[in-house]
Amino acid sequence: MRVSSVVKTTILLAIAAACAAAGPTTTTPPPGGGGSDTLTLSKVSGDAQQATMGAALAAPLVVLVVDAKGAPTSGVTVAWSAAPGNGALSAGTSVSDASGHASARWTLDATYLGTSVTAAIPNASVTFSALGNGSGDLGGRPFFPADNPWRADVSSAPLDGNSANLIASCGPSAGLHPDFGTVYAGAPNGIPYVVVHGNQSRVPVSFTYADESDPGPYPIPPYAPIEGGPSSTGDRHVIVLDADNWKLYELYAAYPASGGARWASGSGAIFDLTSNALRPAGWTSADAAGLPILPGLVRYDEVAIHHAIEHAIRFTCVHTRKAYIPPARHWASTLTGANYAPMGMRVRLKAGVDISAYSASNQVILRALKKYGMILADNGADMMIGGAPDPRWSDDDLHNLTHIHGSDFEVVQMNGMVVSP
Repeated sequence: MRVSSVVKTTILLAIAAACAAAGPTTTTPPPGGGGSDTLTLSKVSGDAQQATMGAALAAPLVVLVVDAKGAPTSGVTVAWSAAPGNGALSAGTSVSDASGHASARWTLDATYLGTSVTAAIPNASVTFSALGNGSGDLGGRPFFPADNPWRADVSSAPLDGNSANLIASCGPSAGLHPDFGTVYAGAPNGIPYVVVHGNQSRVPVSFTYADESDPGPYPIPPYAPIEGGPSSTGDRHVIVLDADNWKLYELYAAYPASGGARWASGSGAIFDLTSNALRPAGWTSADAAGLPILPGLVRYDEVAIHHAIEHAIRFTCVHTRKAYIPPARHWASTLTGANYAPMGMRVRLKAGVDISAYSASNQVILRALKKYGMILADNGADMMIGGAPDPRWSDDDLHNLTHIHGSDFEVVQMNGMVVSP
């Protein structure tokens, strides 16, 4: 959000993976063969299904084999293949039956790096695609080097002398609010992102705030999810992670054109996740504080698969100060009082807060808040933390985090503050 931002209530689109074009592929006659030997392969059903990453699709993939006269052909061996990272198939081959149909079952991969399967006969093939809900598993690979501020252990860092007043301005009675989960008001809930390979086609992006944006092109796939959905009037973030080059591309107020062949955006930022380099002083990013978004999100794979969050978490306050603390690079407020929180302010859950009664999943989040804390990244609801949507979250369990209040946090000593004149 910018200076005029309000509390976010947008409902966010679930994570989606690649969707290939449908349609039959017809063979060319084999060398020296006649028309009667020509076979056509086409998709019957099972394309463009949706499932949780790592889960089996509900329906089989079904193809039809016909001869040159359009008659179903039995006894034809269909080869099924999925490249590494594209999931698993029930069989490598199947044989067309009396109706010309052949089928296979497809289980999506858990890494969220590929979603296509090919069915082939001699001289012909078709490709099926699927949409994967959930953030997938990034394999525990960390964002940024070990000495990056996002990964700093602040559990023993000195307390800021103005901690009590700063917390008082950011909702001491407000419950910790997880701004992510499964579905809310009919749509997936959380800040979405999509993972691509290094060979993803790049598209041009135009920016409203071009003077503070990294120029394109950006590797945005046509299926990239938009925060709040295609019709959203909210922040409309688009986040793309290039897993091969370990680079992050983030857009704010993103609108696709020509089917995603180009995009218009408020602002955009590119982050090298192997570097500690910050954005230029005073620059925004796709987030108000000039910070990356994805490294501060709570992800399902961290909590439920790896059982550890090893970075600070992104959070918001209603009222912020016209100032910032590195690694933040930008403010988004007109308020100048010293008791308002500057962008980049870091808070931690007090060591004495008892978390033993919370679920194992929530304890993962709360332990991270004690060790790595939260970094103020945007204007929004007091004590609201960001995360990625996933259908496997338990919304009821996440809601229990609201029993933690702003008064349970304290501000880590702030150094290097940049204050607006």
